[in-house]
Amino acid sequence: MTDVDAVFRALADPTRRLILDRLYEHNGQTLADLCAGLEMSRQAVSKHLALLEAAGLVSTVRRGREKLHHLDPVPIQEIHDRWIGKFEQARVQAITALRTALEDPHDRDQ
Repeated sequence: MTDVDAVFRALADPTRRLILDRLYEHNGQTLADLCAGLEMSRQAVSKHLALLEAAGLVSTVRRGREKLHHLDPVPIQEIHDRWIGKFEQARVQAITALRTALEDPHDRDQ
């Protein structure tokens, strides 16, 4: 089970969201890859990655001497299912009900 508080804390920081966006675009990046274009030290990026990993949003795999970072979208999906999806479902149901109410029953018979 996901520690939802840890995920929300991890997502609260714009740098960590940027790192996740970059992993979404190209999964399996090294620390050097992720540092490119960020105006911060490798140590700072490593700390962000450690927090993302602790929240379950990033996993790592060793390939020889390289440590590759991969996005793990499961915690975000769990948050969506628990906190966002239920609100979206009501909206879709309302649109479906409106559509049904606006349809002319005579058109369906022809």
